[in-house]
Parts: sequence; structure tokens; C-alpha cells
Amino acid sequence: MPLILIPNSLATVNGPVFGDEMIQPGDSDLTRQHSSEPLGERIIVTGKVLDDDGHPVRGALLEIWQANAAGRYKHKNDNHAAPLDPNFSGCGRVLTDNDGRYSFVTVKPGAYPWKNHDNAWRPAHIHFSLFGAGLISRLITQMYFPGDPLLAFDPIFNSIPDESARLRLISAFDWPTTKPQHALGYRFDIILRGGNSTPMESYRP
Repeated sequence: MPLILIPNSLATVNGPVFGDEMIQPGDSDLTRQHSSEPLGERIIVTGKVLDDDGHPVRGALLEIWQANAAGRYKHKNDNHAAPLDPNFSGCGRVLTDNDGRYSFVTVKPGAYPWKNHDNAWRPAHIHFSLFGAGLISRLITQMYFPGDPLLAFDPIFNSIPDESARLRLISAFDWPTTKPQHALGYRFDIILRGGNSTPMESYRP
């Protein structure tokens, strides 16, 4: 059948607008969403969401999803022979503050095989999704970790031809965010537009 053109509504053009009531207590701390703490290396991921002029993007909804410390997603399609963690669901959400800042507490995800090619392993990564006022579509990107030897072999990471753009997907170890005897800190700023923008991706399963 021929496609039917549906006119854009005002909501579609301006993008969704989320309020504080959408965020529940504990949504940004993935280590406290169950009765006990998950296994793995606890980390704090912070950063800013900025436009191309360096201005903060306020009230943007960030959602993350990731594998657990053993490299397995809590998803019916993940049949990787690694243990599920009953105390880790792997999903979180937060709104950026007036300075465009966000913060998540989670565990460092493990690498996992994905059968894309011979001996294929995805490096440790966290998926980021962004919604907000002024964002016409959902933006998706991935954050990687510094010094990961698997980055050199990952087709998704290396599909970005510009080396400087690839490097913008790698978080930086952040000593000021690191909490003694609690968690290591990583910083990952997201720039939405311009020559220094964070690479975004089309949907990948």
C-alpha cells in the first residue's frame, strides 16, 4: 500500500519536554535499585550536555543502558554465557540541571562477544539516549573507557572515520569525581552540534 504522509504536530517539531515528575528517586543510581548492591567495579559517570556554542542544555532527559560487570544485558535476546546479576537491571535516567550537568552511579560494564566477525568482542561501553526541548529526535551515542585494548578491533567505534571524533566517545578518568573507598569517577561531556559534536548513531540492536 502507498505510504500515508502524516503532518508533523507541534510536539513532533519541538521535541518532547520532560519534567521532574518523570524521574523517580534512585533512577540515576543503578547500584541501589535492588535489595543488594550489584557485583563489579562501582563507578560515577558525570558530564555536561552542551550546544555548539558551549551553552548548557538544561532539562534534557538522559537515559543509559548497559551490560553488567560480566558483560551480559538483562534482556531476553542476550544469550551470552555469562551470569546475570539479580541486583543489576542496567538502566538509569536523569535530567540535566541548570548547568547542563548529569551524574550516574553504576558499575563498569564488561566486554562481551557479539559474533559480528571472528573472535569479535565489544569493548566496555555505556549507551546514552538524549531527549529534550529543542531536540527533534532521540539522540543515541556510546561512551567508552580509556585504555581499552578492544577499541582497536571494534567495527562500531572504528566506523567513525575522523579520529578526533572517535576520541570524543572515550570518557576521561576524573579524579575530582572519584569518591574515596566508594567509586572511581569518569567524565563524559556530550556536545550536540558543531565541529566538535559528539558522534551520534542510528539505532543498532
